[in-house]
Amino acid sequence: MMIGILQPGYLPWLGFFEQLYYSDVFVLYDDVQYDKHGWRNRNRIKTANGEQWLTVPVIYSLKNPAPIKDVKIDNKQKWAKKHLSSLRQNYSKASYYKKYIGLFEDIYSMDWECLADMDIYIILKLAEILGMQDKKIVRSSELNIEDDDKIERLIKICKYFQANSFYEGAAGKNYIEKDVFEKAGIKVKFQDYAHPVYNQLYGEFIPYLSIVDLIFNHGENSLPILINA
Repeated sequence: MMIGILQPGYLPWLGFFEQLYYSDVFVLYDDVQYDKHGWRNRNRIKTANGEQWLTVPVIYSLKNPAPIKDVKIDNKQKWAKKHLSSLRQNYSKASYYKKYIGLFEDIYSMDWECLADMDIYIILKLAEILGMQDKKIVRSSELNIEDDDKIERLIKICKYFQANSFYEGAAGKNYIEKDVFEKAGIKVKFQDYAHPVYNQLYGEFIPYLSIVDLIFNHGENSLPILINA
């Protein structure tokens, strides 16, 4: 059994969903410390003038760092209206715009308090569009698995689900000790994602954008492109 363990992100990129696709169990690591300059609250879309960041403002203190699940959205800023407007403006000519813009209208009309709750809701909805609605997706905060050692905690999560393979992102090569996992009977596979080239709006192809770029352009045909089928 293959397990994926990944922090939830805002409108994640293609590689995030590739890890989900190949995982039998996918754990959203929502009770580790929030990284201020990471992908929890931001991602990029494509515009006629190149890439554009969509960033959700959050209330966060470096003096009192919080886990991802507890980070609050700063709703004093009118970010939701701006994000929806950006999607409307930049994808209105995309082939599947009319089919999916309603989903984002619904998302941005909701009163979100915690960033992780919104991120995970969006992830689940996007997984449905990609045909992965039957995937087993859980939040690490619901498992009650603790360990001060980060690697040992990951191993405990793997063992909890009786996983014998751990599908880790490419960045994991910098800190994951394969030998420790293998001693615990768990094989580590690092992601080596070959980013596909697909039809986009606005000229020259730009990789590593949010999955929304692929979905607006290819709709229900996105999964084969995503996994390079």
